[in-house]
Amino acid sequence: MMTRKLTTLLALPMMAILLAAIAGIPLLSDNPDTFTITKGVLAGGAMKLSTAIAGLIFGAWFGQILSKVGITKTIIRKAAELAGDKPLAIAIIFFLAASVIFSAANGLGMVILVGTIAIPIMLTAGLKPFVSGLVVLLANAVGVVFNVSTWAIYTDVLKVPTNTIASYSLICAVPLIVIALIMIVYYTRKDGKVRRAWAMPLKPEFQAQDTKNVRAIALISPLVPVLLVFFLKVDIVSAVFMGAVVTLLLATPKRPIHVLSSALVEGIQDVAGALGLMIGIGMLLSAVTAPPVALLIQPLIEGIIPTSPLMYILVFTLLSPLAIYRGPLNVWGLGSGIAALIVAGGMAPVAAMLALRIVSNLQAVSDPTNSHNVWIADYTKTDIIETLRKTLPWMFAAVMISMIIAGLTVF
Repeated sequence: MMTRKLTTLLALPMMAILLAAIAGIPLLSDNPDTFTITKGVLAGGAMKLSTAIAGLIFGAWFGQILSKVGITKTIIRKAAELAGDKPLAIAIIFFLAASVIFSAANGLGMVILVGTIAIPIMLTAGLKPFVSGLVVLLANAVGVVFNVSTWAIYTDVLKVPTNTIASYSLICAVPLIVIALIMIVYYTRKDGKVRRAWAMPLKPEFQAQDTKNVRAIALISPLVPVLLVFFLKVDIVSAVFMGAVVTLLLATPKRPIHVLSSALVEGIQDVAGALGLMIGIGMLLSAVTAPPVALLIQPLIEGIIPTSPLMYILVFTLLSPLAIYRGPLNVWGLGSGIAALIVAGGMAPVAAMLALRIVSNLQAVSDPTNSHNVWIADYTKTDIIETLRKTLPWMFAAVMISMIIAGLTVF
């Protein structure tokens, strides 16, 4: 995975099969009670993250609804109007506005939708390509922290309740937001600004769409699922479903049934790759938590499990770069299995959840293997490795601050 010679979609199931085979788990068995590779790892693992898969589908559906009724584009237009022609103000306001959008729906499809509207505006205002792409990257990272559809994986893997995940979200988010704003100001002033026109035309579907804004009250729709989970302790799927209903009531599109049905199909298409990853992660999780495999790996894991707040902070801060390139701290890869073993070795599930979420901030912004990093680099004609080099020290600082707060809070 790290050398990019084998896609993560294939590497995860293959790793699960290999670990199970090394540990002596049989491929098949006549005994229905025997844990086998076919039944326990492949079939059982494919359904292991069903809650996370459902949350991902509903989240993508909600994001498409916001797009189809015009809320996403209206938020961006309002942000542009509010900022005027001041490049730094445009960058900061777009960062805040896009963060709200991504808190309702994320994934490559939504990044492309926001990016194809916001990046040309920022470039035309005089921001350099790197800064324009950075704004979208940082907003996506902040949005993921509050996106309830992404929380389900921690519920499935670590058995942490949704309301507990919500209650610790600010520890992950506040340092990230502060560092992100400092980065935007620093790189805007350091790299300077150039007045330029954006030669790349918008996609035909954006040119053809109505430019009329939706009514102002409908702009609260992206926050509805987040607020329901935070304050009313509603489960993820129900919160997203109610958010969709509120969106339709406030925006009143002409063909609501068509909006709902087409949004579901297109939303699933947007997250098809992530759904495949979820299935692979489930298989890997089933493999590493099977007693024969856990017996082999557990001694290695127990040797690095932090036993004090200081060690908790140091271990996860110093090892946070292992989240990039699909490394062992990447929750969308081997990290889920590692986390399950860490909890089995004695770490509190809340502490493991916080550490993974905090480290994910670095991965969301800096990882060159992210599909949204690749798209933004291509769209802005910037070097993706330069993005890694310029963002990694800042994200490391954000991780360190959050880990210090987490260590003092949960240990």
